[in-house]
Amino acid sequence: MLLKNKNAVIYGAAGSLGGAISQAFAKAGATVYVTGHKLEPVRKLAAEIIAAGGKAVASEVDALDERAVKDNLDAIVSKAGTIDITFNAISIHALHGVPLIDMALEDFTRPVEIAMRTQFITSTAAARYMKKQGSGVILSLTATPAGIGYANVGGFGPACCAMESFSRDLASELGPYGIRVVNIRSGGSPDSRVFKEAIDQGSGAFLKEMENDTMLKKLPLMEDIANTAVFLVSAMAGKITGVTVDVTCGTTTALNYTVPRVE
Repeated sequence: MLLKNKNAVIYGAAGSLGGAISQAFAKAGATVYVTGHKLEPVRKLAAEIIAAGGKAVASEVDALDERAVKDNLDAIVSKAGTIDITFNAISIHALHGVPLIDMALEDFTRPVEIAMRTQFITSTAAARYMKKQGSGVILSLTATPAGIGYANVGGFGPACCAMESFSRDLASELGPYGIRVVNIRSGGSPDSRVFKEAIDQGSGAFLKEMENDTMLKKLPLMEDIANTAVFLVSAMAGKITGVTVDVTCGTTTALNYTVPRVE
């Protein structure tokens, strides 16, 4: 098992991708410490992981609260001994569908502020423990607008760009201590909760356009992102750090509908 005897902390674990990656880490052998700002959803996730034969512990943690994050990590280390993996998937509450010139300042800045605050808090807190133990992996997740200009995504695009820059800079500082910092850039998963809700609200045509804007004429499923995550935090990727791994099916090449879909 790729992650046997590893301890992984996941923030925002009750979300679609947070849950999928938590389950994938557990299936690969890790003990997953699933956290969220509400206890019941992550408790339910932990029960599902345990029922499937994995190891999971649920905790209520506000990933925007520096003290709450530190206290949780203190408790994990005192019990388990190490923090081997950390992944932050909390919502950054971005407003989509509104042109920048029509957007309120607070709607633009909110996702940037949330993303930077929570990534800084959770990543640096984990890194302090990882530095002492001489190992660890800090994983983050962004999306297509980090790689190309993308209309009507408000502050989400700048937030993704900032996260990728932060990941690179952190990797350059932590590498000498045996800590890897990597990021996944996703094209958006059609089987995630957000996309399913959009489809239910009549946005299916937009999904087809997004698929057509990729080289592979499809979008990555949550399983694809989770499989990539398992690989990146495992010893198989032991020499990979300071980079963003693109899992967008080719969206960030800015193909922009120049090649038609082949049915």
